[in-house]
Amino acid sequence: MRQVVMYGPGDVRVEERADPTILEPTDAIVRLSATCVCGSDLWPYRGAEPVDHQVMGHEYAGVVEEVGAEVRTVAPGDFVVGSFWASDNTCEICRAGYQAYCVHRVLMGTIGTQAELARVPLADGTLVATPGRPDPDLVPSLLAASDVLGTGWFAAVAAEAGPGRTVAVVGDGAVGLLAILAARQLGAERIIAFSRHADRQALAREFGATDIVEERGDAGVAEVKARTGGLGAHSVIEAVGTQEAMMQAIHATRPGGHVGFVGVSHDVAIPGDDLFMAGVHLHGGPAPVRQYLPHLIKLIWDREIDPGKVFDLTLPLDRAAEGYRAMDQRTATKVLLTP
Repeated sequence: MRQVVMYGPGDVRVEERADPTILEPTDAIVRLSATCVCGSDLWPYRGAEPVDHQVMGHEYAGVVEEVGAEVRTVAPGDFVVGSFWASDNTCEICRAGYQAYCVHRVLMGTIGTQAELARVPLADGTLVATPGRPDPDLVPSLLAASDVLGTGWFAAVAAEAGPGRTVAVVGDGAVGLLAILAARQLGAERIIAFSRHADRQALAREFGATDIVEERGDAGVAEVKARTGGLGAHSVIEAVGTQEAMMQAIHATRPGGHVGFVGVSHDVAIPGDDLFMAGVHLHGGPAPVRQYLPHLIKLIWDREIDPGKVFDLTLPLDRAAEGYRAMDQRTATKVLLTP
């Protein structure tokens, strides 16, 4: 099969590799209908994380080709979506709704889903089948549920977005945009999107943003407070992962408010006095996407939401390197790859 491998920063190649096989009786083999490049893949691409001949990709949707002897909930022929963390969905942590911290978890990025085929461990706990074979136009949205939609949804839940609340979203990448969609679905009254890009601003408004703020840092915080009677937002979502974004999120939150952070943190350190005096709740980290998958798949299947709109460039798998460049240079928000 063909699979994307990152040899080093900026060096993405597509190689012929052996097809995956069943290694454990709980495994499934999925032929991917779509995969994509994630914003978090750009950290090693830009040299911010070490990388050396690493298989890439952790988002996936496709058709089950083979299952292990102990798999019961999916079967060959099923169209499935899975989380970027494989989980058993039965341990005590999973039952509490935190499948990203399953005691048996496997990070799908270590297996690599930017490929034609993928082995999915713990298939019964990880994969969710759709009601039938989806129409082709639904596939991008179902793929989004595997990570960016589920992550944006968790961010909105962690920030306690809901009726009567003002939500601010720091970050206008795919996760930030879908956090806006999630906040709207959860009933938020007002949604403030931080964005400087006209195309992303337009999609943010389509997903439910009521306000656009182009300022960043302290100026952005001041603008949010000016629009909220000097108090700050009830709920703030941090979807970037940098020091500036985290502090912007904390300072834009009113006392007693909630910050949901899902940006993959790089060199983020919160000063103790800032944290102590902020009086805000902090909750986030890797999203337990599996918790939300059944609900998200139903919303997509019933065509109540269309998160696939975050994909603004579609390329064949063989042109994956071009997709990485487009996201790195911000000429694309999120790139869908067709195996």
